[in-house]
Amino acid sequence: MNRSLVIAVAATLALTLAAGAAAAQSTPGADWRQHNQSLRIFDGVQDGSLTFRETGQLIRGQARLRNQERRFKADGVVTRSERARMHRSLNRQSRRIYRRKHN
Repeated sequence: MNRSLVIAVAATLALTLAAGAAAAQSTPGADWRQHNQSLRIFDGVQDGSLTFRETGQLIRGQARLRNQERRFKADGVVTRSERARMHRSLNRQSRRIYRRKHN
């Protein structure tokens, strides 16, 4: 495995976790799922089941989820519909991770 790829992914995941900790904790279920998905991506890089391109796509997907959550939290309240939309996005990202790791 390319050492620079592993370092880049580890740094990205560290930033992801730090950004999640700094955000308001009004969505603990979504925060836990995002953390778990980041770990699944990192495991895929470690065991070689994800290519460089696939890893980049999945990391960008995680960034989109963080941005979506940040927008929903901006007014201080995450409504039921926003929470449902967030979980649909998390489900979609989870399926993407699975498919990329098992192709």
